[in-house]
Amino acid sequence: MSLFIEFHLIQNFAPSNLNRDDTGAPKDAIFGGYRRARISSQCLKRAVRQTAEFPAGHQGVRTKKLLELLSEQLRTQFGREAEDMSARIQLALAAAGLAVKEDGKTEYLLFLGQQEINGFAQLIDQHWDSLAVPASSEKKSKKDAKASAPAEVVKQAKTIMNGGKALDVALFGRMLADLPEVNQDAACQMAHAISTHRVEREFDYFTAVDDKGGPEETGAGMIGQVEFNSATFYRYTNINPAKLLENLQGDRDLLLNGLRAFTLALARAIPTGKQNTFAAHNPPSFIGVVIRHASPINLANAFEAPVYAERGQALTKPSVVKLAEYDNMLSAVYGDPRDCWAYLDLSQAWPQEKGSKLNSLTELADWVAQQIANAQEA
Repeated sequence: MSLFIEFHLIQNFAPSNLNRDDTGAPKDAIFGGYRRARISSQCLKRAVRQTAEFPAGHQGVRTKKLLELLSEQLRTQFGREAEDMSARIQLALAAAGLAVKEDGKTEYLLFLGQQEINGFAQLIDQHWDSLAVPASSEKKSKKDAKASAPAEVVKQAKTIMNGGKALDVALFGRMLADLPEVNQDAACQMAHAISTHRVEREFDYFTAVDDKGGPEETGAGMIGQVEFNSATFYRYTNINPAKLLENLQGDRDLLLNGLRAFTLALARAIPTGKQNTFAAHNPPSFIGVVIRHASPINLANAFEAPVYAERGQALTKPSVVKLAEYDNMLSAVYGDPRDCWAYLDLSQAWPQEKGSKLNSLTELADWVAQQIANAQEA
């Protein structure tokens, strides 16, 4: 049976520049023939990862500084000190097919679970003596370095990189071109957030005054401009709980705790771009969660024709209305009778007969976990 958890959010941000392009301007996109404000999915995923309070030991790390992390752990946890510690670590990593460049960083960003990092540290400590290598100025290729690693280390290294039951790795997946066998397909898909309405970029011309300027010094010490916008966004995310359970190696308790934590983080996560300038800490006005039994449905086309606010009316309310109307239309054709909604609605615009109205974010997170628990028991 196919089962998907979908999250549909309507969120209005005050003037801000939460996610910039290469010119420093807020990201945007053309949708339905109109320019829309946009926040990239990569930006939103990082905000969720930084916000989420996943169970201890089940948070991933994305870094090139694996050598540094392992060195610190070997010193503090295992009491290892040696001039050739770095060489030992590199040999152990080579056994797993990972290389470290001359600057001490890995070739590319690695997305590892904490359990995987712990596993490498334990492996190196266990085989400390056999990983000792003679001093040599010759730089070996990745293939040669792996071939020179002790056979037992190579065998054990292959079992370490299994995702480490890290929830963010399991949710968002990872891809290592050199090690396709350790790739994980994402259990979560997150769309770029787009504004429900047409937007135009605005410019903030600013000056800064030199605090120590004398009376003879006139004018500003610095002049510049910052681009920004303000928009009501539609955010969409879906999770395949069966795939998430697979990525978590069948740990059902971790699955349910992870879904609770993800629901809370998704609602609370706000990108950090230019926040010291704009402080746009605006939570969603509407959060709808639907359990779908056929296939995921992104409702962005509800806003293909831009929303326009009538005089004296906010953009949030008509956005929520259009979202509900569009879901009703699509569900009549593509939906499943078992599909069910729960929602938080500060706009008071979502039809009350359409799902279970909840009063707090915690209740919504518990509802998500309970629906999946019930589905697994059925």
